[in-house]
Amino acid sequence: MIQPRARDIARVAVGNFLEMYDFMVYGYYATYIAKAFFPTGSEFLSLMLSLATFGAGFLMRPLGAIVLGAYIDREGRRKGLIVTLGLMAAGTFSIAVIPDYASIGILAPLLVVAGRLIQGFSAGVELGGVSVYLAEIATQGRRGFFVSWQSASQQPAVILAATFGLILSAKLTPASMAAWGWRIPLLAGCALIPFVYLMRRSLPETEEFLARTHHPDTSEILRTIAANSRVIVLGTMLATMTTVTFYMVTAYTPTFGATALHLAATDNLIVTLCVGGLNLLLLPTMGALSDRIGRRPIMIVCTGLALLTAYPAMQWLAAAPSFIRLMTVELWFAAFYASYNGAMVAYLTEIMPINVRTTGFSLAYSLATAIFGGFTPAICTWLIHETSNRAIPGLWLSFAAALGLTASLILKVNDQPHQTHLLARDP
Repeated sequence: MIQPRARDIARVAVGNFLEMYDFMVYGYYATYIAKAFFPTGSEFLSLMLSLATFGAGFLMRPLGAIVLGAYIDREGRRKGLIVTLGLMAAGTFSIAVIPDYASIGILAPLLVVAGRLIQGFSAGVELGGVSVYLAEIATQGRRGFFVSWQSASQQPAVILAATFGLILSAKLTPASMAAWGWRIPLLAGCALIPFVYLMRRSLPETEEFLARTHHPDTSEILRTIAANSRVIVLGTMLATMTTVTFYMVTAYTPTFGATALHLAATDNLIVTLCVGGLNLLLLPTMGALSDRIGRRPIMIVCTGLALLTAYPAMQWLAAAPSFIRLMTVELWFAAFYASYNGAMVAYLTEIMPINVRTTGFSLAYSLATAIFGGFTPAICTWLIHETSNRAIPGLWLSFAAALGLTASLILKVNDQPHQTHLLARDP
């Protein structure tokens, strides 16, 4: 029999799965989306427009973090997670069914951008809402393990999206894939929406939220956020390592493998599938380890290793591109991501003021995604084009690692093992 806590984890995490699945599908099929909605006559320019649209959704995340985060901190975790699901569903469905540029002209890319902006607005608080919910239902001394399922639930999305790609590539011709095949994974995601809604609808509110005697209004939340701007900035630096690494080893891998390394599409998708599998294994493992030894030691080791090895690893790959080398490098980077994130996400919930925990977490995470992580595929594509250096994405990852390492060294909240199960209480 499934324990009530396990059921709650599954019910809250399934929406997080769907949100990441939609983002991954867009990233994996960016080259097809570029041809369908952004025909420019230049393959590079079309791809850049498609990847920029992928990144544009992340620009809405900070706004969603503030607006929807304030709603969740005021009205409750459960209500907010249902609202974000509805917005996410609207954005996903619109992109799946929009006719291509040849059919409706300039309206097609405009509608795609609008759909991405809606998705980004909802995603701005989805991760924060899920993480805070899991932190507040965690049993004593196991918050790192509980919260790690926020990120772990995203990995089946990576695996499913990559599996779809492998099946479609085997069954459809390139012409069919370009014409309509890329829509199939998006429509499959839409089919899951009613199921996810029913699961989220049955979520109980967290006991910690119900026990609070004061729920701040929006103006109070904004004042508290402003007063804690230092924590928000440092939290953004922490999350930058996560967002850049994640989108590099997942959404960007098929594009990088195809356009920069000229490897087969099936090879690139197999690598991405293995990345998702490794992440799924490591995230809860490292979350549980952080409950025992503390968050910061894991974060410092991972960012230090990434800083030292990211560019040399990419140089080794670029010198002689192959399936084996791509697999090795991407799994190495995935190990950084999963180990670091297993500790970092729980830590980010712990450093935020309790009254604005969802808003603060979501704002820090969404700023990291909007400024750095979400544009990683576009930035890496542009850097390679401008420098003709296929290893240059390694420097981008090193930069993200430097930010994460700096913030990890500065912050010293709840870093002792016996403190990791404590949440701040109402004064």
